[in-house]
Amino acid sequence: MERRHFLATGSGATALALAASAGLSPAQAQAQTAAAWNKVAFDSKSLAEAAKAMGATSAPVESKDLVLQAPEIAENGSVVRVGAQSNIAGTTQLALVVEKNPNALAALFDIPAGTEANVSTNVKMGQSSNVYALAKAGDKFFYSVKEVKVTLGGCGG
Repeated sequence: MERRHFLATGSGATALALAASAGLSPAQAQAQTAAAWNKVAFDSKSLAEAAKAMGATSAPVESKDLVLQAPEIAENGSVVRVGAQSNIAGTTQLALVVEKNPNALAALFDIPAGTEANVSTNVKMGQSSNVYALAKAGDKFFYSVKEVKVTLGGCGG
């Protein structure tokens, strides 16, 4: 029990110590983290709104070079494994968008230069919906789409 308590409280203390050593107050350190949070994008209700919040000036274009991995049928909408791989040169961001979720943008990943643009995560889906992978490359946006049916207890949906 003591070890868990130390680890739980120690990581926060370590973060504050690192921030202090960098000359930042805890509030400044938290503000720097919050600055990277794109609240408008995560509040979006559609693919178009998410893309616009991410900086798109025109509608995203469908691309065969963006591969979306998602199941055709998800037996548990609380845990749906979704992934995206972009073969588009210069991809700097990948996003996963669930069309019928209250907040469409489910995940947003920054892709560092020189790394493979390949991500996966679990998302929550309230109902059957189109799922989109959205890629940003330069000032252009691309998407791929797949319908995922969410079943309730494996009985159909």
